[in-house]
Amino acid sequence: MNELILHHYAGSPFSEKMRLILGHKGLTWQSVNVPVMMPKPDVVALTGGYRRTPFLQVGADIYCDTALMCRVIEQQAPAPSLWPAGAAGQTDLLAQWADSDLFWVAIPYTMQPAGAAAIFAGAPPEFMQAFAADRAAMTTGMKRPSTRDAAAALQSYLGWLEQMLSDGRRFLCGTEASLADFSVAQSIWYIRRAPPVAGILAPFMLLAAWYERAAAFGHGHSSKLSSEEAIAIASRSTPAACAVQPGLGFEAGATVQVSAMDYASDVVSGELVGLSHESITLRRLDERAGTVHVHFPRIGYALRKTES
Repeated sequence: MNELILHHYAGSPFSEKMRLILGHKGLTWQSVNVPVMMPKPDVVALTGGYRRTPFLQVGADIYCDTALMCRVIEQQAPAPSLWPAGAAGQTDLLAQWADSDLFWVAIPYTMQPAGAAAIFAGAPPEFMQAFAADRAAMTTGMKRPSTRDAAAALQSYLGWLEQMLSDGRRFLCGTEASLADFSVAQSIWYIRRAPPVAGILAPFMLLAAWYERAAAFGHGHSSKLSSEEAIAIASRSTPAACAVQPGLGFEAGATVQVSAMDYASDVVSGELVGLSHESITLRRLDERAGTVHVHFPRIGYALRKTES
């Protein structure tokens, strides 16, 4: 199995999702700590401009977005599966809801003043100002709920999850943990990090017990790696072969741009070398990282030909 390198930081909710998945599978992985906010020169050297956290590196292949990262990990370590038999479609639908709707009420709810003060306890005012400006730039044009609206939606969402667990199931899609569990767990984890606002979770006892089961998988076995070492690994590696499927509107070798459709829509440019209904792959050349393939899921990302 090829070495897995997770680029993440401790307080990132989506990073916690991936850490729990690595723990669920009992994997050994290398840990690269990335900056919380821009600038991120070592990140850009590998991703070409994608700035979201986390991303996954396997040699000279860079996988963006946890939806795709999970499938890569599943291919390398199929058991225990993130898609248990009989629940695969349900798992994907619930995970997508958790990564979008649930996440985008959990974050603004948690980041109300009392919650933010707890999350960033001890941080200097300059950091707080820079962080706020960085996240505002990431979400430009994105309509986010007020604290009251987020709290109302969160109450309903938590109630739905509690109802799912009311039949005695151990995990959200049945007796075995799935991608859905870890996708939901990241938002619960983030709310729990802010005790002044975490009381919203208190009435949901079944959900609390479920979360403890999900969190008990831990984070697997990691060793620290510097970003410079990760770039060096990419530079001496060869990306995996891929292909552009016919009939999807793009030709192999085209110069294209990829950007997220919801937030942090930084454009990544490169040569199209892989395309399917599931993923997009760009070949890029970086002076430090060498030739890398940057992979994105097809859902949620805009693919455009670069205008000459």
